[in-house]
Amino acid sequence: MKSVSYTSTAKALHWIMAIAIIGLFCFGLYMSNLPLSPEKLRYYSWHKWAGVSVFILALIRLSWRTFNRPPGLPTHMGRNERLAAHSGHGLLYFLMFAIPLSGWLMSSAKGFQTVMLGVLPIPDLLTKNRELGNLLQTVHWSLNMMLAAIVLGHALAALKHHVKNKDDVLTRMLPYGDKT
Repeated sequence: MKSVSYTSTAKALHWIMAIAIIGLFCFGLYMSNLPLSPEKLRYYSWHKWAGVSVFILALIRLSWRTFNRPPGLPTHMGRNERLAAHSGHGLLYFLMFAIPLSGWLMSSAKGFQTVMLGVLPIPDLLTKNRELGNLLQTVHWSLNMMLAAIVLGHALAALKHHVKNKDDVLTRMLPYGDKT
């Protein structure tokens, strides 16, 4: 049975966010291991700008999804597989908000205000508190590791549907359309 494809807007938001989140994750790993320098501080600023952008895109994406329901899951999927799919998507949405928010809180607690594009200061959510900043750094890291695991599971599930199940779960989200 062929299902309806996602809207062009949903596809665009999905792939823009996927690229942004994976890039931000890799960039975060890279920059965190650099020695303290003006370059590292500049990279942290860029990382925070991108994080704010992902947060805004997540708001747009959730708004779009609220008013434009996604296609249903294939009828051959069992109860546990449906539960896993819904849980995985729920966690992805949660993390699209929790990770940028934890970074913003961490930055505030460490005393480093986020200044979007170097000109628009974003208000700190917390006062400077070193211990809290260190705790939030651990939270931010842990949430990112959880995201990496869930994104990997998400991609593997899509490939499983395409290769083993031979259904349209993957193709209906591809940018070029629903081709099964």
